[in-house]
Amino acid sequence: HLVESGGGSVQPGGSLRLSCAVSGRFKADDYIVGWFRQLHGKEGLSCISSKDDRTYYADSAKGRFAISRDSAKSTVYLQMNRLRPEDSGFYYCAAVPWMAPVDVMCPRVEFGAWGQGTRVIVSS
Repeated sequence: HLVESGGGSVQPGGSLRLSCAVSGRFKADDYIVGWFRQLHGKEGLSCISSKDDRTYYADSAKGRFAISRDSAKSTVYLQMNRLRPEDSGFYYCAAVPWMAPVDVMCPRVEFGAWGQGTRVIVSS
């Protein structure tokens, strides 16, 4: 079970922090949580592994976005800085049991559990 929050409207150049509260089986097992953006399909923006804390960033996220997790709160965050209008869209978090390194799993977008999504609007 995954619940996103933190979306909203922001001006270009601004920042937002998305949160994904993780519950259920994914709290106990080794897993990967990722943030995905829905544009023409789902793009894997960034993922983090609970097994080894390794992270992955898509080219569109590198240098601007940062993923982190708070294991005590079972929450994964995506800090998004220097937002651009083309970052607008629906953002989803998703989780999958650890099966392969995060840089292999994230681009595949083959995650079984998804949140309901949160909308981000970047506009002046």
